[in-house]
Amino acid sequence: MKETIFVIGGCRSGKSSHALELAERISENRKTFIATCVPYDDEMKERVTKHQQERHSDWATVEVPILLPEAILENSRKADVILADCLTLWITNILLDPDESEKIDEHIRKLTKSFEKAQCPVILVSNEVGAGIVPENKLSREFRDIMGAANQRVAACADRVIWMVAGIPVTIKPKEGFIASRAS
Repeated sequence: MKETIFVIGGCRSGKSSHALELAERISENRKTFIATCVPYDDEMKERVTKHQQERHSDWATVEVPILLPEAILENSRKADVILADCLTLWITNILLDPDESEKIDEHIRKLTKSFEKAQCPVILVSNEVGAGIVPENKLSREFRDIMGAANQRVAACADRVIWMVAGIPVTIKPKEGFIASRAS
């Protein structure tokens, strides 16, 4: 069954591990990992290596710094599940590219449309960046605002939204048609 799952949480909250576990439950075959990270320094290179080691060898990996919607559509034809990690770095890549930064709304619109057209389940990971203190500089505040708006747009069209807190998944948006039981 095709669905879009959005896994969001703070740094080191267990987002990526949980998303990987969800993808493994969805399919044992034809899994595609779309990586948006561009490792600019040794610390990020180590993080990428660690994430690669967490995935089994049966994962196909596609590195896509900016063309995420296009990669989702193209790879959904040949995958049983797609895991894209992460929206935060994707937005950063767009903002750092002078040719693309003015088209941020268009990129986000294409991303949300790609979920509708994808031919397999899509899991997307993102950081919740608005729960901390107000950043002291203008660029950081702009990034927080853009990221918050992007997260809202993705969450609005996702079938399921899972908030990760201290390694614990909390479903904050169930699939349509789900009726939560009420305590009497």
